[in-house]
Amino acid sequence: MKNETMEAIRKVALSVRTLTMDAVQKANSGHPGLPMGCAELGAVLFGEVLRHNPATPDWVNRDRFVLSAGHGSMLLYSLLHLSGYDLSLEELKNFRQLGSKTPGHPEHGVTVGVETTTGPLGQGLANAVGMAIAETILADRFNTKDHTIIDHYTYALAGDGCMMEGVTSEAASLAGHLGLGKLIVFYDSNKITIDGSTDITFTEDVTRRYQAYGWQTLSGSAYDIGEIVGLIEQAKAETQRPTLIVLTSVIAKGSPHLAGSHKAHGAPLGEEEVALTKKALGVPETAMFYIDPQAKDYFGQKQIVWAEQQKQWQQEYTEWRQANPELYKLWQRFFAEDEPADLKLPDYKVGDAIATRSSGHEILNATAQGMPYLIGGSADLAGSNKTDLKGLGEYQKTNHSGRNICFGVREHGMGAVTNGLALHGGLRVFCATFLVFSDYMRPPIRLAALMKLPVIYIFTHDSIFVGEDGPTHQPVEQLAALRIIPDLLVFRPADAQEHVELWKLVCGYKDGPIAMALSRQNLAVFEKQDPDWKKQIKRGAYIVKDCAGTPDLILIASGSEVGLALQVAAQLEDKKIRVVSMPCRELFLQQPAARQNELLPPEVTKAVIEAGVTFGWQDIIKGKGMVFGIDRFGESGPGKSVAEYLGLKVTKIAADLKQIT
Repeated sequence: MKNETMEAIRKVALSVRTLTMDAVQKANSGHPGLPMGCAELGAVLFGEVLRHNPATPDWVNRDRFVLSAGHGSMLLYSLLHLSGYDLSLEELKNFRQLGSKTPGHPEHGVTVGVETTTGPLGQGLANAVGMAIAETILADRFNTKDHTIIDHYTYALAGDGCMMEGVTSEAASLAGHLGLGKLIVFYDSNKITIDGSTDITFTEDVTRRYQAYGWQTLSGSAYDIGEIVGLIEQAKAETQRPTLIVLTSVIAKGSPHLAGSHKAHGAPLGEEEVALTKKALGVPETAMFYIDPQAKDYFGQKQIVWAEQQKQWQQEYTEWRQANPELYKLWQRFFAEDEPADLKLPDYKVGDAIATRSSGHEILNATAQGMPYLIGGSADLAGSNKTDLKGLGEYQKTNHSGRNICFGVREHGMGAVTNGLALHGGLRVFCATFLVFSDYMRPPIRLAALMKLPVIYIFTHDSIFVGEDGPTHQPVEQLAALRIIPDLLVFRPADAQEHVELWKLVCGYKDGPIAMALSRQNLAVFEKQDPDWKKQIKRGAYIVKDCAGTPDLILIASGSEVGLALQVAAQLEDKKIRVVSMPCRELFLQQPAARQNELLPPEVTKAVIEAGVTFGWQDIIKGKGMVFGIDRFGESGPGKSVAEYLGLKVTKIAADLKQIT
């Protein structure tokens, strides 16, 4: 590397430190330690390593950079601003302020150039694994012997906290197994966490752990620019393994009194220390949000280089498109946002009896034929979840064309990796496990909802009807726990016909994640009295069975309990009963009040039946009626016996309802 380039990188690092100090101090909140400690690495990456073009931030073949240690957000914001992304200096001055594009932790969709929302430690590294998998899938599908249009790297910066979180271990183990050679992770080893030195909690040999996972491991100084460049070149030379580069660093480097101290992790340096640090760095102490002129010039020249790189890729892409018209048509399908119009989903008749996990298998496989970009897998439960895509192969190190991803018993990692797949673009993704184990996935589900990623979660064995496996495997609170996550839709179909119609909605929905809760036991397909039910179900609820005039009682149920509600209605022959299926409470509550009141008149007594906790259903009955649910853990025994033991018995429910109507 030329001396002038080395000097320019040092000036970029200097500017990162000054911007960080001032932004955190002005906000009186933030984490200055990591950005100051990793400034040289960031400068090298954004200036010399990343193939990107700030003028076209969504360029499909850009290298991805993930700041897994999201608390160090000012590192990323400073580099985005300096390199020319549409992030103004004014936004840096508004760091952590309401409505700014520089929130406390990076948020995908809020700040241009931010590839994923990070902050919960370890999630970003696992997202990066998903992005690296996506690159291999798309490269395998679209590159030809004459043209390479997908060929990029995924980089992530993780800290000690990321390395401690279990999700990182799950994702790293999977990445090593899959041999993701274009995944390069930097470990900012400053040996500091919030409470102090890592010596108090974290003394393992991280390098050996990653070697055991199947990674190449390298190490060096976070401040030797030439060495960093050499380590990255060495990482790229290894094509069969992901690489962990351990960089020894000093938190808050440059600060005379706080460098190396945990006090610089999550608090401003203080006005006096900021002034002393600027003096030590050779920056005018009164200069606010100082950017070295040489750093500006350096990135100004780089923008010309990046534009030319993308232009060359665009020429390659144009030649590929002209030479491969059919493959280009497929490319358009992969990257289109439209719902596929040619899905041929199964047809079910009244009287059919099939578990919704089984109808899900048929629906999923039919969808895979019409959506070649659909990919996903299960946490070692594909046979039980019935989510295997027949005849479409397993994605493995030696088979990047397989569309079944074997995640192993790694629910947390699966959720985070799936987010990375979705974030990359070009693929529609699903993942699956038992509903009770959605608890292991809650952090990535929450982040998918926050980012509005259209991830599909398939959760089977959705109630105490799991039976003999007992309370450890019988979900009771999980439906409620999922429903309270903002911007997540929870679908619980009552039979295979409902399942088909809800799935159509899933395929075209791009505004966030959807969780499908599916039964283990067979459910009979019932007659729907509302002739417009296929339209109404998209509003969250519809009438299954109605009466003449105003009902005396409205029975509301979801999933397998709709069949139970119909049996209860048959026991109340002297009453005018309306039975409503509500497979998605969130969609129903989004409806105008007039629609809600039309379906559920406020003056009519209501009863809800669901094999789960009763929490949340008061919002539906509004204090007028009863909720039949399970506000305790289950028991081991045959599913039907357990349900009746816990009160979900036709005669008991009917008797209780006679007392209130």
